[in-house]
Amino acid sequence: MRTRCSHVLLWVEDIHQAVRDFRQLGFSVDYATKEKNAQHAHIWFSEGAIIELLTSPSNAHYFKWIIDIFAGRGAGRRMIRWSQEGEGFCDVALVSDDFDNDLSAMKREGVQTGRVIPWQRTKPNGQKTSFRFVYPRSERLPFIVSPYNPPQYPQETNHKNGATGLSKVHMEVSEQDWKTVQRLIDKDSTFNIKPGPTTKVTGIEVSGLRENLDPTLLHGSTINPAS
Repeated sequence: MRTRCSHVLLWVEDIHQAVRDFRQLGFSVDYATKEKNAQHAHIWFSEGAIIELLTSPSNAHYFKWIIDIFAGRGAGRRMIRWSQEGEGFCDVALVSDDFDNDLSAMKREGVQTGRVIPWQRTKPNGQKTSFRFVYPRSERLPFIVSPYNPPQYPQETNHKNGATGLSKVHMEVSEQDWKTVQRLIDKDSTFNIKPGPTTKVTGIEVSGLRENLDPTLLHGSTINPAS
């Protein structure tokens, strides 16, 4: 496997309020699509993993079977869980520069997945970006994405709080997921995993932060300066 951390997903009830709060915390935050109907926003760094804020409809559980038909078995449970667990980190994505071969390797090792979904977004400036993703059927395992085409990293980033990069992703991993998660993340030193009852992201560290962040504005997440 040649995957590495792409982004951590932070589910929020109100995407616009979350964007305002993270901007107040000193982050530069970009809507993924036109602001009015946006459901995703990104905190970019010049390289490496990023933070994605996202929201989803409160009635998403009514569409579980439609999601499963579209993205494959397990996708509905995964996406419904994001909102059911409330605000906070809800998932983590791994990017693969060799998407098809890594997907084949996952399947050979017994990791069942849903369908590969080709996706396209239109940014607020009208530029289109495309990528592919696939969810493992086990809803707690990291999911896999291809790189954005065209690449989306800005030439430079300027976060008023001094942030320069997502340096560490802390995860608890259940016994049943342990070997698979280890295989998926391979040698990516961004991850710090430890045993726990449920596979989940418990917090992240960000390089360059000049001070601790106000927890009342973090929407259930734990974001600390890099140790």
